[in-house]
Amino acid sequence: MYDDETDDTALDLAFTALADPVRRCIVARLSRGPATVTELAEPFEITTQAISKHIRVLEHAGLVTRTRDAQRRPVHLNPARLEMLTSWIDRYRLVKEQQFRGLDAVLTREAAPDRPRGA
Repeated sequence: MYDDETDDTALDLAFTALADPVRRCIVARLSRGPATVTELAEPFEITTQAISKHIRVLEHAGLVTRTRDAQRRPVHLNPARLEMLTSWIDRYRLVKEQQFRGLDAVLTREAAPDRPRGA
């Protein structure tokens, strides 16, 4: 769960990494399974070196990992780090949802047909 300065740093790194649209596309692609740098570079008009730099940023943020498979070095999504991000977001989403449910209840009571006006 999110509680300390280490988590703050991890969140900062992850959200900074995801601020770039190319890196978000890489994460989206990796959600379908591992891929090599060459495979990740295919949809972009940038070099594999540039893709490698983006992957290093994602690695530094803990969002992806690389493994070695003979000559291949596939890149994998790190679901645990994504879960940390969604847990942090959910904390605030749940608070807002609770507030909206309370507002819905008030509006429903106010709109009730048998409720006298001004009461």
